[in-house]
Amino acid sequence: MQKKVIMATNNANKLREVREILSPLGIEVISQSEAGIDVEADESGTTFEENAVIKAQTIFDLVDCPVIADDSGLCVDALDGRPGVYSARYAPKGQECAKLLDEMKDIPDEKRTARFECVIAYISENCLRTVSGACHGKIGYEEKGTNGFGYDPVFMYGDRTLAEMSAEEKNKISHRAAALKALYDMLSERNGE
Repeated sequence: MQKKVIMATNNANKLREVREILSPLGIEVISQSEAGIDVEADESGTTFEENAVIKAQTIFDLVDCPVIADDSGLCVDALDGRPGVYSARYAPKGQECAKLLDEMKDIPDEKRTARFECVIAYISENCLRTVSGACHGKIGYEEKGTNGFGYDPVFMYGDRTLAEMSAEEKNKISHRAAALKALYDMLSERNGE
């Protein structure tokens, strides 16, 4: 198996998380910009899996190298799964938490359940596989913490938000960490082929 993988993202936070988790396999993960690719995939899918495959395939069509791509988002039960695949476009950047808290203001504690979901697509010359992960919790009542990004300051895991956790703590329980663990296991198997 090749030891270099392009991740279909330029998001520094995602890239750092992926590099930390996959580094024990000796795989170098590079961003699409580091690979000289300047394209945006048309995320027209209606599921996380469809969008992850679209993103991976868009980059793979341009390179001779394995590609991974993820799509993830927050699914709030009281909002019928919203924002879901539209999590990144739910509100202007930096206002996602405020909008969500406003929408949830009349929702009682027992109905504030939510989950982060992540699907990762892996494409190489003769392989297309997807893996997924989830992190279950609930939506808090105010933003707390300065670590993390996106909805982390309002997503409660136990008695803390994800933004109140260290990167190491979050990497053990996050939806992306769960999906990356599944990817790690899949790539470990492929290393033995």
